[in-house]
Amino acid sequence: MSRLQFRLIAAFTVVILVTIGAVFFLINQAIQDEVRRFGERAEQMRIGRMEFELARYHSQQGDWEGIQPFLQQWGNLYEQRIILTDANGTVVADSDGKLLGKLYDPDSPGRPLSARWRGGTIGTLYVSPESPPELGLASLEIVYGAIGRFFLWGGLLAVAIALVITFFLSRRILAPVKALTTAAQRLGRGDFSQRVQVKDRSELGELATTFNSMANDLERTEHLRRNMVADVAHELRTPLSNIRGYLEAVRDGVIKSDADTIRSLDEESTLLSRLVDDLQELSLAEAGELRLVCQAENVGELIKQAVAAVQAQAVAKGVSVSTNLPDKLPPVKIDSHRISQVLSNLLENAVAHTAKGDSITLAARQQGNWLEVSVADTGEGIPPEDLPSIFERFYRVDKSRTRATGGSGLGLTIAKRLVEAHGGTIKVQSELGKGSRFTFALPMSD
Repeated sequence: MSRLQFRLIAAFTVVILVTIGAVFFLINQAIQDEVRRFGERAEQMRIGRMEFELARYHSQQGDWEGIQPFLQQWGNLYEQRIILTDANGTVVADSDGKLLGKLYDPDSPGRPLSARWRGGTIGTLYVSPESPPELGLASLEIVYGAIGRFFLWGGLLAVAIALVITFFLSRRILAPVKALTTAAQRLGRGDFSQRVQVKDRSELGELATTFNSMANDLERTEHLRRNMVADVAHELRTPLSNIRGYLEAVRDGVIKSDADTIRSLDEESTLLSRLVDDLQELSLAEAGELRLVCQAENVGELIKQAVAAVQAQAVAKGVSVSTNLPDKLPPVKIDSHRISQVLSNLLENAVAHTAKGDSITLAARQQGNWLEVSVADTGEGIPPEDLPSIFERFYRVDKSRTRATGGSGLGLTIAKRLVEAHGGTIKVQSELGKGSRFTFALPMSD
């Protein structure tokens, strides 16, 4: 039995025992009240009967002569002291026989006696208060004698049934918890295929669903991590292998260390340096440590500069690049260098995936408190199955990994992280064979 299961059983047992004890206590209190009221009514009836008998005695005898034995008998019967005085306050009868013939000065008023037919006071009856019974003990005896045994046996039976039900119920409740614990332990050891079956819609079901979602994310992240390691190794291996090949060829005298060789080595080292810089910048952005120097900037000017920078490459490929900007755009508080980098990455991606005769259009517009910038092309487009992964690192629609399709595969990932670092969003719309549109939105300046 697990500790949690034992705690559940113990908690249910305590609740049942407390409930039974509370019910027993309330029943006992109710019976005490009833016994008290019954005693008060019986006392009143007793005194009333004594008053009636004394008034009849006086009516028949004409005086109180010979009444003493009756009061002694009543005193012994009711275990109370009873005193009777005449109209002048002189004691004519005392159940203890100590005050006969004396004037009585009581601490509490008595009950006047009247003649049955003539009227007028013929004496006063004093009855000492009845010694209070042990109501608690009496009520307990009544409760236990009348219903206590059945109540207690029923309570014990209820406890036993409750323990059995709690045992099986706790096992059913704790089963998904145990399953979650086992799956979490295996997940912690690196088995990212662990999932928990969701059988209900309670909080435990929601927990299991959340766990499965977390496991999916971890498995996907682990898959991406492994792919990233493989991709980084691949991307670094190619320029390093080229540089090493050139150096070995120069060393062996196969090629000369002329300007062309040095230019080739420079191109490979530049590619390698760019890949390392991209990886470093991406790691800083994902760690939230990317420093931004933000100030109010004219995004229209940044767009024009980005177009001018890529124009030569586009013309050489036979692709037209144009802008669609309003006459006046409001300033936006941004890091101009980073947003220029976003525009450059999106433009280079567009040029890489367009052919001769295609066109690229950059547009900007204000949408409420946001400034939207879009880069649209009429190129090859993106397959629908690739759209969800287009912003992942090293992801390429072209799986051949040739540099003709564009760099290291980090440009769109870096663009997404830079836009999000500004508090913005980026999205893509594409149709295979008709082109793509990348749109990012930036919050307006205060």
